[in-house]
Amino acid sequence: MSSVSPVPEKSLPAVRLRVPTEEDAYAWHRVFDDPDVMEFHGGASAEVSVYEELTARQRKHDAEHGFCLWTMLDEDGEVIGFTGAQPWPLDDWGPVGEIEIGWRLDRARWGRGYATAAARATLDRVRAAGISHVVAMIHPDNARSVAVAERLGMTLSRTYPSRKLGVDALCFRLELAG
Repeated sequence: MSSVSPVPEKSLPAVRLRVPTEEDAYAWHRVFDDPDVMEFHGGASAEVSVYEELTARQRKHDAEHGFCLWTMLDEDGEVIGFTGAQPWPLDDWGPVGEIEIGWRLDRARWGRGYATAAARATLDRVRAAGISHVVAMIHPDNARSVAVAERLGMTLSRTYPSRKLGVDALCFRLELAG
């Protein structure tokens, strides 16, 4: 009688996460200034000032909560996107008050395991911060992000209608064991 072994997952690349610097606003703008990257985030890159505000807010989140959307660096120290966690806004649609994990990656790095590797590091960090569970809000057509969520062990818990996106966004959830 033979047993079936799971197919081993390909080895993931090394990534480093750091609290975003002021200069990272410009790097995020450069990396995300691609219609493919922004397809499920409004279709176009935001102005640099939006990334300046976002990186400043992430520094505050890290100081207050011990986690944020961290700048993701590849093996050579190049900024390739962000990943991390932040509280879902209290005055917004969706899983209000939950801790959401997310990732956004330079188009040239897609399909190579960077988002999965960085998201796993994020899970370790939020678990260490005492968070009991996380959610990930994903556009239903974003198969790549759905695949990352599933690789993390997340399961679809519900949907939320999004006027901004014009679809019912998928809400994946993962319980974090102590």
